[in-house]
Formats: sequence, C-alpha cells, structure tokens
Amino acid sequence: MSQIAASAVIHPMAVVEDGAVIGENVRIGPFCRVGPRVTLKDGVELLSNAVVTGLTEIGPGCKIHPMAVIGGVSQSLHEAGEESRLVVGANCTMREGVTMNCGTVGGGGITRVGDNCLLLANSHVAHDCILGNDIILSNSVMLAGHVRVEDRAILSGGCAVHQFTRIGRQAFIGGLSAVAYDVIPYGMLNGNPGILAGLNVVGMTRAGIERAVIHQVRRAFKQIFESEGSARNNAAAIRDEYLDCPPVIEILDFIAAESDRALSSPHRGKN
Repeated sequence: MSQIAASAVIHPMAVVEDGAVIGENVRIGPFCRVGPRVTLKDGVELLSNAVVTGLTEIGPGCKIHPMAVIGGVSQSLHEAGEESRLVVGANCTMREGVTMNCGTVGGGGITRVGDNCLLLANSHVAHDCILGNDIILSNSVMLAGHVRVEDRAILSGGCAVHQFTRIGRQAFIGGLSAVAYDVIPYGMLNGNPGILAGLNVVGMTRAGIERAVIHQVRRAFKQIFESEGSARNNAAAIRDEYLDCPPVIEILDFIAAESDRALSSPHRGKN
C-alpha cells in the first residue's frame, strides 16, 4: 500500500501506484504518474503530465513541470535491469521535458542531484551523474553518463558534456559549447571544441570573493596555463605560493585529482 500523508492533494486523474511514499503537502496534478518505488518528500509539487518512476527520491520543496520524466531507466548500453537509484535534493525545479535517469551498477548505482538546482526545459541528466548544489542547467543542456558538476556551476543552453567529465565549482559553460575535457573551478569555457577562455570573474564577484583574491586567482591561472610545461606540473610547482588562497588551492586540487578526462585549457582544441 502507498503511504500518503493526509495533507497531500492528488488530482483524481493522476496515477499513484501502490508502494509510493507521499509526504505532507505534496500536490500531484492531472495526468501525472508516480511509480511504486518513488518517495516524494514534503511540499513536492508535480504539475500536469509529469512522470516520476524508478527507485527515486525527490527532496522537499521540489517542483516538476509537465512532460518531465524523472527516474527513468538508464540509457547505458550496459543496462541490464539491476537495482539503481536517483536521489534529488531539496528545492530543485525541473522544467518542461527534463529527463533524469537512475544510475547503473557499474557506475556506483546512483544518480544524485543536490539542493536548489534549476534544470530548464529539455535538459538531460544521464546515469551516474553527480551534481552539487545551486547548479543551473539551461535549456537543452545534455549531461552524458558519469559527469560530475560541482556547486554553483552554470551551463548555458544547448551545451553537451562528454561522459566522465568533471566541471568544477562555479564554472561557467557558454551556450552550444562542447565540453570534452574537465573544466577547472571558476573556469569559463566556450566553443566547439570547448576552449577554456579564462575565469568566471562575474560569478566570483557575485559570490562575494574579494577583488584581491580574484587577482591572485588570475595570476595563478596564467602561471598554470601560460607557462612552459604541462598544466599539471605547473600547478604542482606553485602550490606553496598560494597556501593562503583557498580558491587557488581548490583549482590546484582539482587539477591534481585523478580523472578519466584530460584538462580543458586555453590551447586544447585550437587548430
């Protein structure tokens, strides 16, 4: 039997399958379908024609718009029906036509989206993606499997992200960009192929990062990407110089971490 809170409002033309867990003050509109292994936390709202399926948990205060399909089976060629999940945090908005897939066993078994994320129309989050908090995916953004996006990143309309790619905290991806390689925290990437064009100074300023700190990050960026030698070696060489500058250390740690993808740079992809 379903567990439906007394304060939930479910339209008579919606389908809530036995086994679903429906929290307080949830609102489910007409022609929605909620699967038997779905949990909708308090205050979730499904507008008309939304589908939530799979082993899926939707956090409190989320809003799902028409024609979104949340928790579908992964599109991985290795999908074999094993147990996998989708977990969405609090206060996320999924606009029209958004799709989010559950994970795969080979990729950890879970797709996870953090809190306060905004996914605009027709954006896609594939299997085993891990998204942080306060992220914006603009219209028709496509995340392939196993992508990681860190807090406060913004991905502009129509950009596509290659599988296993990492996008660092507060990075900005320009519209229609092809993201084939990792993007450093605070980085700004544009184009197809995507070129690391510099730093997201506007975003850093809006986040309250002091101008003096931004100047330090700019100087480190030049040392990493404009000096002779590899970016990884250059990053390791300047670490001691920036121990008192957390944003630079964050970038250096990101570069030093193991990854399946190479690093986006101002040079990679240019003819």
